[in-house]
Amino acid sequence: METQTSEEIKKLIMAELPRLMERDPAIRKYILKMTREQYADKIETEDRIERILDELKRDREDQQKRWEENQRVINEMLASIMAVNSRIDSSIGALGSRWGLRSEAAFRNGLRAILEESFGVKVERYEDYDHDGLVFGRPDQVELDVIIHNGTLILCEIKSSVSKPDMYIFWRKKEFYESKHDVKVARVMVISPMIDDRAGVVAKNLGVETYGYAEDVTI
Repeated sequence: METQTSEEIKKLIMAELPRLMERDPAIRKYILKMTREQYADKIETEDRIERILDELKRDREDQQKRWEENQRVINEMLASIMAVNSRIDSSIGALGSRWGLRSEAAFRNGLRAILEESFGVKVERYEDYDHDGLVFGRPDQVELDVIIHNGTLILCEIKSSVSKPDMYIFWRKKEFYESKHDVKVARVMVISPMIDDRAGVVAKNLGVETYGYAEDVTI
């Protein structure tokens, strides 16, 4: 009986409470006060949303700062790597240049030894000064290897590598030598382990013999 009475009271309250809250401000205020802990009012909800948005904004700004800092470090590292690579390339280029000069000298000495000992010829290093700039387009030193075999005059260019312009320069050296000494060169040859394909075409057109190794030379 008591349970039934409680249910009836509950149903009565649920039925009448909305009308009472609508008509009586005191009841409405009392009910809101009692239930406030169960939910956030509009102002509190808006404040909470603002705080969340502010936190998100700060997080985004912090992330952006960290990203910019990280990007700065990466850019500095890349710049440093590029500078190192540039120095390495320059060093390798300088080393290659020195190696080329030394290898040409060693190659020339080896050729001289092979030719003089195996073929009984005389190999001389010819040096003269081109005052009129016939070879290089301006006054400069002219150097050639001269081979004399049974009275036959052979001019030789020994280089670690030969390009198309190098081949034309060698030919002008030959013309300079002939003009300077009023002689006719019997043979001209280039000895190099690396002769550019275009240089090979020029050599063929000019009648220049090309060899990759000193041992390949025929006298």
